[in-house]
Amino acid sequence: MSSFRRDFITKPIFSWARGVLPSMSDTEREALEAGDVWWDADLFAGNPDWSKLLNQAPATLTAEEKAFLNGPVDELCVMLDDWKINWEWRDLPPEVWDFIKQKKFFGMIIPKEHGGLGFSPYAHSEVVRKLSSRSLAAAVTVMVPNSLGPGELLMRFGTKEQQARWLPRLADGRDIPCFGLTSPEAGSDAASMIDSGVICKGTFEGREVLGLRLNWHKRYITLGPVATLLGLAFKAYDPDHLAGNVDELGITVALIPTDLPGVSIGHRHLPAMQVFQNGPNWGKDVFIPMDYIIGGQTRLGQGWKMLMTALAAGRGISLPSLSAAGAAYAARTTGAYARIREQFGISIGKFEGIEEPLARIAGIAYLLDGARRLTCAALNEGRHPAVISGIMKLQATERMRIAIDDAMDIHGGKAVIDGPQNYLGSLYRSVPVGITVEGANILTRNLIVFGQGAIRAHPYLLQEMNALGEQDHAKGLDAFDDAFWKHVGHSVVTLFRAFGRSWTGGMFAPAPDAGEATGFYRQLSRYSSAFALCADMALLTLGGALKRKEMLSARFGDILSELYLLSAALKRWQDEGRQAADFAALEWCMASGFRTMENRFAEILANLPNRFVAVILKFVVQPFGARVLGPSDRVVHECAQLVLEPSAARDRLTPDLSHVDDDRGVARLEKAFLLVTGAEEISKRMRAAHLHDWQEAVKRGVITQAEGEQLKAAHEAVAGVIEVDDFAPETLSPIYKKPADVHSFFQELGGQRAAS
Repeated sequence: MSSFRRDFITKPIFSWARGVLPSMSDTEREALEAGDVWWDADLFAGNPDWSKLLNQAPATLTAEEKAFLNGPVDELCVMLDDWKINWEWRDLPPEVWDFIKQKKFFGMIIPKEHGGLGFSPYAHSEVVRKLSSRSLAAAVTVMVPNSLGPGELLMRFGTKEQQARWLPRLADGRDIPCFGLTSPEAGSDAASMIDSGVICKGTFEGREVLGLRLNWHKRYITLGPVATLLGLAFKAYDPDHLAGNVDELGITVALIPTDLPGVSIGHRHLPAMQVFQNGPNWGKDVFIPMDYIIGGQTRLGQGWKMLMTALAAGRGISLPSLSAAGAAYAARTTGAYARIREQFGISIGKFEGIEEPLARIAGIAYLLDGARRLTCAALNEGRHPAVISGIMKLQATERMRIAIDDAMDIHGGKAVIDGPQNYLGSLYRSVPVGITVEGANILTRNLIVFGQGAIRAHPYLLQEMNALGEQDHAKGLDAFDDAFWKHVGHSVVTLFRAFGRSWTGGMFAPAPDAGEATGFYRQLSRYSSAFALCADMALLTLGGALKRKEMLSARFGDILSELYLLSAALKRWQDEGRQAADFAALEWCMASGFRTMENRFAEILANLPNRFVAVILKFVVQPFGARVLGPSDRVVHECAQLVLEPSAARDRLTPDLSHVDDDRGVARLEKAFLLVTGAEEISKRMRAAHLHDWQEAVKRGVITQAEGEQLKAAHEAVAGVIEVDDFAPETLSPIYKKPADVHSFFQELGGQRAAS
């Protein structure tokens, strides 16, 4: 029976599919093969096993990692003055660079046997998180050597000799690394790279060896201006066949000491007024021996796969950590400011117009840190979830942008006027950097999340594609027959599953016993099955053309992203002991995510080219239309309250941030927040007596002298927070030498214009 099916039913389908399968470039194939799948595969299958998620061990720190966070990291935070770093020094001061090297911040991920700290991905994430809340320049400086770069590539692909030579130097800061990938001709499209390395013989350290002569121009390279060891991506060529019989070998990565003849570094970019070291570099006829290729000569042409494998993990750590920290920082500072700032005689946090964005900030903070922790838990186990890392980079930086915009709106002029007292301005300016780097978000959303996820996370699609690409026709047909009919069976089951769950509103969808959160699991099971069915039908009706339907792909990617992020929020709720006080944040996340998914389903069904299939799908998965409206007013109010009063819930929402008592910015705000909330009962008695002067209230016996002094301290603290910076003209511009010059300068300028 199986041979009849294969020869008379499957074979025509196999032949047709081979003819319409779109061609795939080497870089696309290597990107797809990088990393692995994890919880995303459960979500894509349409029937997630919730016990698998809940049994996942949470990410934890070792005693040594905790000691590092409470020791060197806190010490470094005290040393950082973000205003001076950004506006006076335009760099980290020398003592900070020395401290970072001395304490091995550059070697956090390097194993101890090579002189590093040997920390887990979660420890790396926690360090970046805390530093980000104090100085973005310091956080980026520390995170880049521990992310995609020479260190990670050497650990994964380097020869033993390369590891022994370079890793100890990277760990203790004798070498500062950077990685050069982006060039003027090739940003997101690495295949367009024209940086080249031609295999030839040359003289190196006094002897003739086989090597490569390199020419390149890279830009946007973080740590590039100060790097001593450059990891370089280029295309390798062998026109004289000195290493084999192939002329064009493909993208290759090598180590380039920056003191080699022909290397030019030192110039700096200024990315959105952020002063972490970043700049271009060039190489002209730079000769290196073959053993400077990471992994040696056998790794010629394997660079893109190496980079994608490393990126599969790296994108899930650094920028998500920075983004989660930014959202938590916005929640903590904005909640405090909204609580102490009064307009029309009441705290602005009591206005519903303020509660809505404040709840959004708090909800985003809860969501992102849950997703960060879940992703780090997978990375701690040695997984490299490529699709999830893409989701995290995209969604974390985008949602940080929303949270910071909301924080700026609530703060108003306080956050607009720059100066040492402005604790939001630098973070606000940095947002476009995170959006752009490690794969621009527009590209990631439109092409990568669903495009990569549909192939890697789908239970059968990759098997089918591999079978279609098999050179041995008979072997390919057998493999395709097996995968295709399993796919058909899976689709039929998913159809009935999605139909039942959608028409019953998820009432009987599988869910663990999770108390108040049980219904949320049911809804995610419902949406997962609907997603799996719609994705299958889109792939079936569009085939390779779906790759060009970027708006459809983006909407599918949004649904997959929400499924993962909301799973992470539920996991956080469970791991933290189902804290009743935090439930409003979880409710906000769920209602917001459900609204997004419902809208994306409606948009997909309205725009799917095959209208017959679209009508059937609408009947099956969204028979009553998009009905979720988002968080209710009650949920918004309760979520906003989480950050408006001192509480354990507020601390859980905004954990592990830097707290330096320097009587500036955030330190002043925290002090005022505690004083104002501590004096709330006193203020209520004053208002009830219709009094505004605390001294008059003391005279009338409404409050005691001690209470009056407490109220006075609160008012003074608030005044200190509301204060914004101003500067003498000569401190801002060299055209003024002293204050008196301002008036004379403009008088003279006016006279010159009149004369002309």
